[in-house]
Amino acid sequence: MEAIGLLVTFEARSGKEADAEAFLKSAQPLALNEKATLKWYAIKIGPGKFGIFDTFANEAGRNAHLTGEIAKALGARANELFATPRRSKRWRSLQAHL
Repeated sequence: MEAIGLLVTFEARSGKEADAEAFLKSAQPLALNEKATLKWYAIKIGPGKFGIFDTFANEAGRNAHLTGEIAKALGARANELFATPRRSKRWRSLQAHL
């Protein structure tokens, strides 16, 4: 069951919007290889604004994702592609508590 998740938002550097979008799209195969990542979406919020929304069954799965290949790739290219530090929100499902 999807009990917890993560929403991370980014703003692309000026002139890097297409590169940022391509980078986020390229991460999908990495997400598919993460057994503990139940759902993973790269989203375009608006012009130059992007996000990643993913879900996990537990905190261990989320922590594995945060130290996995996507996080490493993002860390390696963040300064090149993104204008502002990424903003993260951790959340818990209301259904998990009903």
